[in-house]
Amino acid sequence: MGIMRSINDSNLAGFILLGFSEYPQSRKILFVIILILYLLTIFGNTTIILVSRLEPKLHTPMYFFLSHLSFLDLCFTSSVIPQLLINLWYPQKIITYGGCVVQLYVSHALGSTECVLLAVMSYDRYVAICRPLHYTIMMHPNLCMMLASMAWLSGLTTTLVQSTLTLQLPFCGHHQVDHYICEVPVLIKLACVDTTFNEAELFVASILFLIVPVSFILVSYGYIVQTVLRIKSASGRQKAFGTCSSHIMVVFIFYGTIIFIYLQPAKSRFKDQGKFVSLFYTVVTPMLNPLIYTLRNKEVKGALKTVLRKILKMSFL
Repeated sequence: MGIMRSINDSNLAGFILLGFSEYPQSRKILFVIILILYLLTIFGNTTIILVSRLEPKLHTPMYFFLSHLSFLDLCFTSSVIPQLLINLWYPQKIITYGGCVVQLYVSHALGSTECVLLAVMSYDRYVAICRPLHYTIMMHPNLCMMLASMAWLSGLTTTLVQSTLTLQLPFCGHHQVDHYICEVPVLIKLACVDTTFNEAELFVASILFLIVPVSFILVSYGYIVQTVLRIKSASGRQKAFGTCSSHIMVVFIFYGTIIFIYLQPAKSRFKDQGKFVSLFYTVVTPMLNPLIYTLRNKEVKGALKTVLRKILKMSFL
C-alpha cells in the first residue's frame, strides 16, 4: 500500500532530476568529460574481465575478485551515467517513476556489494602477504566463490530493505530531486512526513556497509604493514607495498565519498554538495579501478600482450 501511495503521489509523471541545472554554462563541458570517463570505464573494466578469463596465468583469487569488481563497476556506471548524460544534453530532465525505481534498486545493490567486495579483497591481500605458504590452501576456489556470493547477496538484501522503505514514503507531489540520480538520501529528503525511522535505518545500514568494512580493511592492512616491515629485502617491501597501495587508494576514494553522503542526516545542509562528491564514486572511481589495480601491473600487461597475440594469430589463420 505504501508503494502504491507513492506512485499516486508522483502522478505517474516521475521526477525531475535537477542535477547540475544551476550551472548551465558547465553542462556541455560536464557532458564531454563524463562521456569520456564512461567510455574509459567500459574499455578498462571490459579489458580486465576478458584478460582475467582468457589468460590462465591470471586464474588466481586476486584476479577473480578483480573481475567481479570490474563487472560491478560496469553495471553500476551503466545504471547511472546514461541518464546523467541525457539530462546534461537535453533541457528535459525527467525520469519516469519506474526508471527511478529501477535505478534506485540497481545502483544501491551494486554500491553495497562493492563495499563488501573491497573488504573481501583486503582479506585476500592479507592472506597473500601474511600467510603466503598457506595462500593456495586458504583461498581455494570454493571459498572465493562463497565470499563473492556473500558480497552480492548482502548488496541485494540491503537494497530490498532500504529502497522499499524509501519508496513507501509519501512525497506529496514533490517531483524535483536536487541530484542527478535517484538515491536513498535524496528521496528521503523529498518526503512530507517524519523520516526519523528511515534516517535511523539508513544510518545503521551505513555503519554495517561502510564503517564495518573499513574497520576490517584497516585491521587487515595493520597486519600487512607489520609483516612487510619485517621483510629484509627492500625490493620485497616495495613490491608488497605496491600491491597494497592500489587497494588502499581505491578504498579512500570510494569509501570516503560514500561516507560523506550516507553518514549524515538526510536533510543536512551539506547535502547540497552531495551530487558533486558522489561523482567520485559513480564516475571517477569505476574509471580509476582498472588503472590503479591492474593496467599498470606488469603481470597484467604481459597477459594482455599474450591475449592480443593469440587474437591476432587467430585472425590471420
